[in-house]
Amino acid sequence: MAHAYRFGIEEELFLASTRSRSAPREVPRDFHDEARRRLEAVEREMLQSQIEICTPPSASFSEARERLTALRSGLAGVARDYGLKVFAAGTHPTALWSEQKPTRKARYRKMIEDLQIVGRRSVVCGLHVHVEVPRPEARIDLMRRLLPFLPLLLALSTSSPFWERERTGLAGYRARVYAELPRTGLPELFEDMADYERYVAAMTQAKAVEDATFFWWHIRPSIRYPTLELRVADSCTRLSDSLAVAALFRCLVRLVERRPEIHAHMTGASRGFVMENLWRAEREGVHASLIDETSASAVPVRKAVDALLDLVAEDAAALGCESEVAHARHIARDGTSADRQLAVHEAALAAGKSPRVALSAVIDWLAEATKAG
Repeated sequence: MAHAYRFGIEEELFLASTRSRSAPREVPRDFHDEARRRLEAVEREMLQSQIEICTPPSASFSEARERLTALRSGLAGVARDYGLKVFAAGTHPTALWSEQKPTRKARYRKMIEDLQIVGRRSVVCGLHVHVEVPRPEARIDLMRRLLPFLPLLLALSTSSPFWERERTGLAGYRARVYAELPRTGLPELFEDMADYERYVAAMTQAKAVEDATFFWWHIRPSIRYPTLELRVADSCTRLSDSLAVAALFRCLVRLVERRPEIHAHMTGASRGFVMENLWRAEREGVHASLIDETSASAVPVRKAVDALLDLVAEDAAALGCESEVAHARHIARDGTSADRQLAVHEAALAAGKSPRVALSAVIDWLAEATKAG
């Protein structure tokens, strides 16, 4: 078990106008050019109101924290010069999807042309985590056995309680929006790598997709790297939350690699329990109770976190990320970004502010908390 399980983190972020707090329809090319010149690890996303930052492969969470802190604060500084705010959240509280424009890039233009309205409606941002595995050929088996853990990771990351300037009643509405896209959600229960490769070959031969990057599942094997990629999480406003989710996923990958008996016999019913738990996490975040297949009982997220930390204790110690995974307890106790966004919104309304000003207060909190790291 000397493998390093190196990881990389990608954070998708939103932009908002400093003046109106709305999502900008168009962003000056100079903004992106300067952000890349000053920060390097910055990329455009599908919509002009989005941007992405990422870390290089690493085995150190202190390195990842330092890198993402610098990227978040640096990007906020560049954005300020262009009359913009930048923030991490699963959905943009003030954006109207019909007003968004795609990024001028061939891949994104082609995607929008193919996806049509469901692509234009995808005003969402996620946290993606790559973890390198010691046996790349085993990734399909590991992916299948990791599925039952995904709802808890989603619950801990929920940051999307608003959509189209309305309160949704859900903590993680991003997943509902993203589900409109094809080839999203849970992957199929592929038997092995050969079964998966047969599926990919048929889908590409039939021209359903160009390649496997067009499978936008909650978890998937990378075609560029020897990694598994987590995609279920909302973009986390607080950096410590991002690192907690990333560390838990890294530990879980190591766990299922060293303990092949864990979730070794996934069935259609098993997948059904995961689907139900994803819905519970989307709706209530850390206030949800998740169904345990073994006991057929619903377990509160706080208890599920305690059980998960006990399960991965050996892995967290071996990988040197005990403090990062321990932060999950704080999230479960104190709430996610979704809880804080709703509290800011309700406080503004209680103070007599208009709905528009209350949403602006949410944007301001999101931007400050993102910049603070």
